[in-house]
Amino acid sequence: MPRGDGTGPTGQGPVSGGGMGKGIGRGRMGGSMAAGPGGVCVCPKCGEKVIHQVGTPCSTINCPNCGAKMVRGY
Repeated sequence: MPRGDGTGPTGQGPVSGGGMGKGIGRGRMGGSMAAGPGGVCVCPKCGEKVIHQVGTPCSTINCPNCGAKMVRGY
């Protein structure tokens, strides 16, 4: 039994559940971790679709029809 002089047993803390998570999940904003190289970019205003180019986020592409920013479609 500890007597307040440091001679007691060492504490172990909780055995399970001490971590903040396992590093798994669906990524930011509930989407997939990464969409991958395939797919299309879609205009949210007019529905125009263009093939996604690897290394170029769809949000940086303007729609060829109406000029709105594109979003990733699958």
